[in-house]
Amino acid sequence: MKIASVVGVRPQFVKASVVSRELRKSNKECLIHTGQHYDYEMNKIFFEELGIPEPDYYLGVGSGSHGQQTGEMLRKLEEVLMVEKPDLVLTYGDTNSTLAGALAASKLGIKNAHIESGLRSFDKSMPEEINRILTDHCSDILFCPTQNAVNNLEEEGITKNVYLTGDVMVDSLLLNKEIAEAKSSLLNDLNLKTRDYIVVTIHRASNTDNFENLQNIIEALRELNENIIFPIHPRTEKLLKNYDLYDSLPSSITLVKPLGFLDFIKLMNHAKMILTDSGGVQKEAYILKVPCVTLRENTEWIETIKDGWNVLVGSNKERIIKTVNGFMPSVQEHCNRFGDGSASNRIAAAINAL
Repeated sequence: MKIASVVGVRPQFVKASVVSRELRKSNKECLIHTGQHYDYEMNKIFFEELGIPEPDYYLGVGSGSHGQQTGEMLRKLEEVLMVEKPDLVLTYGDTNSTLAGALAASKLGIKNAHIESGLRSFDKSMPEEINRILTDHCSDILFCPTQNAVNNLEEEGITKNVYLTGDVMVDSLLLNKEIAEAKSSLLNDLNLKTRDYIVVTIHRASNTDNFENLQNIIEALRELNENIIFPIHPRTEKLLKNYDLYDSLPSSITLVKPLGFLDFIKLMNHAKMILTDSGGVQKEAYILKVPCVTLRENTEWIETIKDGWNVLVGSNKERIIKTVNGFMPSVQEHCNRFGDGSASNRIAAAINAL
């Protein structure tokens, strides 16, 4: 079977690393990189660390408005798919690359499968939510990470070719956590001690594109009596400078460039707490059993909230400070809601059975 896998951002590289390993045992895979993340730290280092084969196609789309970016991806993906003529197009997650891949396949009459189907934040102001819904409704095969995701699809009338596989991020974390512990020197490089620092990631447009929200978050970080490690997204750095917030960052915040996967796993795994507006980082924190405070008003990973390991605080300064100073998970263990590390095997088996 010939499979075209579409990736474009760092979380998709991580997921593809474990899925591609299984797919290539029995199939031919064509890897298409849209170029949605395009600088070295956000891109090439992940391929090198995770042993992902070099992309067969690099579309080089880069940044732009949602419409411009998705439209350019759709045009270029269609050209590639018409040449390659795959039996199946495989997409991951909820990005513009995901939607463009699913649309291109659908319009060419090529079967397509979506990994991480069924996730819903129920907030259509989020571009990712629109991408999830549209991708699921034009996909032929839907791989769900959790039972809640299966239930969401059923509520929308999607019940055919829906598979509960578990989450491929569990596969990747289990595979790479020990490697990260052995290979990453980041904690020594930054002179960090286990559970003696907080990790912060901010990249979502609802925070970065809104001066008031970003200012509130930075002011909350400034007032926290914590050692903060902030791997800063290039776009976030640019906007902090545009808003005149960058130079006033306190000495308690250590800015670092975007990290490779192994360094970031180790940084998260030893953290006291994680503050983030990322969907994937919420889930990774849960899997690693690190308390998470989410700088959003909603989440697609509702399981992390239900199990008491994640709290939503939005961009409210007082809520952020109060939660960071007082939050502890309600239980010290949590349910294995995201699977046992065999999601990639289940996905490959389902595809091979087509």
